[in-house]
Amino acid sequence: MRAVFVESEQLDRQKEFAALAGQILSARYLQPPKAYVHTYGCQGNVADSEKIQGMLLEIGYELTEDLSEADLVLYNTCAIREHAEHRVFGNVGALKHYKARKKDMIIALCGCMMQQSQVAEKIKKSYPFVNLVFGTHVLHRLPEFLYSVLSGSKVFCIEESEGVIAEGLPIHRDGSFKAWLPIMYGCNNFCSYCIVPYVRGRERSRKMSDILQEASQIIAAGYKEITLLGQNVNSYGNDLEDGSSFAALLRELDALEGAFKIRFMTSHPKDCTKELIDTIAASKHISHHLHLPFQSGNSEVLKAMNRKYTREGYLELIDYAKERISDLSLTSDVIVGFPGETYEQFLDTLSLIREVQFTSLFTFIFSPRHGTPAEKMNDPVSAEEKGKWFRELLAVQSEIAAGRTAAMKGKVYRVLVEEKSKQEGHLCGRTDANVIIDFPAPESLIGTYADVQVTESLTWIVKGELLSCGMRNSE
Repeated sequence: MRAVFVESEQLDRQKEFAALAGQILSARYLQPPKAYVHTYGCQGNVADSEKIQGMLLEIGYELTEDLSEADLVLYNTCAIREHAEHRVFGNVGALKHYKARKKDMIIALCGCMMQQSQVAEKIKKSYPFVNLVFGTHVLHRLPEFLYSVLSGSKVFCIEESEGVIAEGLPIHRDGSFKAWLPIMYGCNNFCSYCIVPYVRGRERSRKMSDILQEASQIIAAGYKEITLLGQNVNSYGNDLEDGSSFAALLRELDALEGAFKIRFMTSHPKDCTKELIDTIAASKHISHHLHLPFQSGNSEVLKAMNRKYTREGYLELIDYAKERISDLSLTSDVIVGFPGETYEQFLDTLSLIREVQFTSLFTFIFSPRHGTPAEKMNDPVSAEEKGKWFRELLAVQSEIAAGRTAAMKGKVYRVLVEEKSKQEGHLCGRTDANVIIDFPAPESLIGTYADVQVTESLTWIVKGELLSCGMRNSE
């Protein structure tokens, strides 16, 4: 599917709606009303919420992190796991009490959950106090929707789309030194367990020129780390007619001047090429960290998952990557207890983990999603048994992680200092390999690069001492 780019006239119309909504707010409130935006799920949702916040500011809202003082509450939802959906329903239900105290409060729900018709219908029937529901394809129409709600209407818009991309939306970024940069939207893979293609639509890539322009603006604003986002960044450019590819995009981004690092997620093994790995190896700005979800170490299970690669193919790719990038850090996603998986097949996952020696893993017990093929597959293994497998996997990865962090002791790493630690007077920084170092330092270093020597290794993180700091390049 080729992307359909929202025309400037349509965006100008949304600006008109923003102005009209702003007029209503000015007449209704003596002070600027406050908007509370909460994001569930992936980094793609976070990037969407940054655009939502930008549009809300343009309309005339102020942002708040205090739900009790909000005049507008917006939840940007996630449908990837059942637990996340239950949490959203519970939190939406709790808003009824807030609205009882503040009658004119606007409650809005958007994101992947809302793109599912059965969810939208449940909201309409069971949560009548919700004013606005909209899906993933019409984010750019938020000013229009809010104008309608402020004018006295309820809005439910989960219409399908032919792959819309709206450039030029205002953005209010959550951080000051780490930036999210979407390069494509949607997914064509239809893994049998995954709801994403149904709620995010087919793959569509942004024009490379638009991505480079936004990246240049991010760098000029002083951001130190840019994370490229997409449901499958490796397939970037497949829908474009100009020969664009993800490797080509990375080379163009790497050629930009400045003190910054590039990360990206998420990658699909079937589209991860040797050209991409060679590009990372030859780069000066691209992190030597590759998140490459393998999901299962058994080829039969991978076939049932519709992953379109084999265990052997994955390991061949990993071997090439390690050969070309000696200090490569690998992380991955794993699903335990996929329908029909046997314990013997699960042991293949453990053996792959031991062979690859991942830095860390995101691990999940299979959760059926409504509307996916896996929902209807025979699943004879009990939840209790899957829990045992899961704990066995965690024990293996914990042992590997402890060994990796122990090997870091005494070495010096250049880290991006991200936040305060739980320990008083300490900060947390992240290495190029995506490992967290906890060390004593002043808060003024947050958002800068620092050289830290590791003094103590724990299972998942390490502790260290500050050697030097500054704004120089992270290379």
